[in-house]
Amino acid sequence: MQYNFIANISQVSSSGLTLAVVDPSDGQVFDQIQRSNAADIDAAVRAARQCLDTAWRQLDAVERGRLLMRLSVKISASVEELAAIEQRDCGKPTRQARADAVALARYFEFYAGACDKLHGDTLPYLEGYSVLTWREPHGITGHVIPWNYPMQIFGRSVGGALAAGNVCVVKPAEDASLIRVAQMAAEVGFPTGAINIVTGYGHEVGDALARHPGIDHISFTGSPSVGTLIQQAAAERHCPVTLELGGKSPQIVFADADLDAAVPAIINGIVQNAGQTCSAGSRLLVDQAIYEPLLERLGAAFEALRVGPASSDLDLGPLIRQSQQQRVWDFLSDAHAGNIPMVAQGSVVEEAPQSGFYQAPTLLRDVPVNHRLAQEEVFGPVLCAMPFQGEDQAVALANATQFGLVAGVWTADGARQFRMARRIRSGQVFINNYGAGGGVELPFGGVKSSGYGREKGFEALLGFTTLKTVAFRHGS
Repeated sequence: MQYNFIANISQVSSSGLTLAVVDPSDGQVFDQIQRSNAADIDAAVRAARQCLDTAWRQLDAVERGRLLMRLSVKISASVEELAAIEQRDCGKPTRQARADAVALARYFEFYAGACDKLHGDTLPYLEGYSVLTWREPHGITGHVIPWNYPMQIFGRSVGGALAAGNVCVVKPAEDASLIRVAQMAAEVGFPTGAINIVTGYGHEVGDALARHPGIDHISFTGSPSVGTLIQQAAAERHCPVTLELGGKSPQIVFADADLDAAVPAIINGIVQNAGQTCSAGSRLLVDQAIYEPLLERLGAAFEALRVGPASSDLDLGPLIRQSQQQRVWDFLSDAHAGNIPMVAQGSVVEEAPQSGFYQAPTLLRDVPVNHRLAQEEVFGPVLCAMPFQGEDQAVALANATQFGLVAGVWTADGARQFRMARRIRSGQVFINNYGAGGGVELPFGGVKSSGYGREKGFEALLGFTTLKTVAFRHGS
């Protein structure tokens, strides 16, 4: 049984109800978490406020940094423990779960070093005046964490908020709680109430978090539809939000591209975490001159991909739940009904339990630009290819969705690299790579329906602060 973590202690929800936790690899229940409600959010906010007004406010930036570094060291020493939790919660192959735990440690390490680097400015003004700007924390930040990369997003969201001087109330996805990380923070000396975890359904706990008058800023990562609800609830009390709402990201391959470098990145960009990645490169735009040979090469690679239980550490693990599996099946059914050709498909290994939520990676071709497969986020291992002729058409196709999160451009032409980077409407553009190793230093966020504000990097600290201007009139 997993409990809420409020004021550095484990607590039963006020409802007395629980939710089952299911292993995606076999579809079986293996644990229970609390089904919390607004009363539990209120308890967490009160604990956070007490911490903010007492112990946390007394810590200077250097001391906060040392606390975050101690947590990073603790996480680094517990990578295998945390990876095992995420593997069972989320169905991630071993090496992916381990990489997420390592990334979590790196986020806290990065933000530990950033705590005392958050500076203001001095501004020229009238004679006889000195004007300063200060960066101050919002106060209590609320964090709604998704199930696809729970540890990583906890690190870049909560880590940034703490570094800026806030305290946190976290609502993790019901499929992947983050209670152990909060416990580790308490173990290394975080004050009571600095990090609080409240589990439960989004429409009960997430809604209560967004509406609570004691929450001063909200960070949300998830779907555009839920992001809209979060914004509406926050707007009722003028609470600022940071939103990362997914994408339909293009990989754009020109005829002069280095295909030996591009092909592995294209494949990894759609099969990582079984395609359940907001930045998944789910649209493949290919220069007509190399369309057929590239699809042939990718087809052979797709057919070699294997899907199986998380513990088998294959190319892909299962999808998170049966409803997500059904969603992917519905998209593929639409492709079949629309006579969209399938180039190739990987395979689910025989030893995979039939009760697990598996989906073979699938490569489709000639997908019409207005088809839902080219417009909507599948959140599964489905890659949609379409040809283009010329740079202008490539740009038009790249920008032809409501999303604008990530884009990849593959070309040896230096001038084209810069032109494409300028013309594509996207929060990130990767040239001759895709993801750049997922560096914690790189600001991450989107435009259009992919949201606004930035996570990761130093830029995230600015969103977790408010700017105060102080004007001094000199004495006579």
